[in-house]
Amino acid sequence: MESHRDLATKAISFCLLPSELIQYIILQLALPEIIQLKLVNKSIFSIISDQNFVRNYNHQSSSATWLFLYKKRWRREAILYGFTDCSNRWFNIFIADLLKQVVPPGEDVYFLTANANIFLFALNNRQEVMSVDIMTRMVKKIPPSPLGPRGTSSWRRSGMKLLSCPYNSEHFRFLFAELHESHPTLFEYNSKVERWQFTQAIEATQELGDDFIFLSASNGRNRSVIIGVRPDQSNSIPVVIRPTFITRGNEEDRLAIGFSWGNAIDILHVYGDGNIMTIKSDKVNKTVRKIKRIELWGLSTNGRYWEFISMAPNELIVDKISKPYGAMIGCMQKTQGITRAILMTNLEGTWETIWLSYNKRDDYWAWLSLPDCNMKGSNLAGVTFSSGLTLT
Repeated sequence: MESHRDLATKAISFCLLPSELIQYIILQLALPEIIQLKLVNKSIFSIISDQNFVRNYNHQSSSATWLFLYKKRWRREAILYGFTDCSNRWFNIFIADLLKQVVPPGEDVYFLTANANIFLFALNNRQEVMSVDIMTRMVKKIPPSPLGPRGTSSWRRSGMKLLSCPYNSEHFRFLFAELHESHPTLFEYNSKVERWQFTQAIEATQELGDDFIFLSASNGRNRSVIIGVRPDQSNSIPVVIRPTFITRGNEEDRLAIGFSWGNAIDILHVYGDGNIMTIKSDKVNKTVRKIKRIELWGLSTNGRYWEFISMAPNELIVDKISKPYGAMIGCMQKTQGITRAILMTNLEGTWETIWLSYNKRDDYWAWLSLPDCNMKGSNLAGVTFSSGLTLT
């Protein structure tokens, strides 16, 4: 183990390098590493705090994709892990001490979603939602939505979206879709004015472009109710589409939405950003299954049906993915023409994380190897993709 004197000597030697080279080296690091590096000495702190460096890093990190996992163990503190496709290891996002400021002992906390530096958590017992800014270390309670207090089971990952403010990273908009009094309705919270608003969606009458985001109000075996909205237009009226799904295969296959457990489910549907990933599994024994086929579906241009896009290559499934599992949960994200999916599988307490991506332009499937993050024996209390973290 290196002594404090050895570390100090290396830090001094590092600071003697040309400033351009130091900046280049630091720009290759992930944000959690940069935050730790700021504590080394005043010279490095000054470089990282320089506005030109901040601007360059934020521009570079905007294309990074992060995966966050929130794990809990009985009678132990929960841990938030982060992994970026620009690195090769998991980072511990120190958030437990921040939540302690507002979360009473014994409360069940679940991770809802994240975008840039903002993370949202739901308190199951109090039925509240908290926002956490990991850079400013600010924790705030979000007032109840017009629907009133909501337990954690009321939040659907494919039905909500967190949007950061491009001009002020401390502000955000939180959107979710719901069937309210049988009408598809979009609810939106704006942190700048600390106020909710809700709008009943109207039926779509024209094709929906790439500037729309899509939130699921409900998903069934053969039909979904989805709300589309242009997030960059303040006066955009949300529209509703009701795409039908033509089943490929056996109509008697047992279907699950978002989560499957045991041998009772043949097909799992994972929804997100106007896509469906269908995961077909075969029986191994009474409690265990193996993935056999993965397909990706997307919305038609008029939003009336789900259309087949691509199927994952069989060799990818056989060589990398098809391992025994007892339970599975998934989430999806689509950004810049690339659809990414995370499938979390569990077998007898051991978790496996599968990161898949599909590039539609190149018609190319990819599997990303993830190191173990010590999830064995833990409960998964939230998983989501997010855009790049930013310096402020």
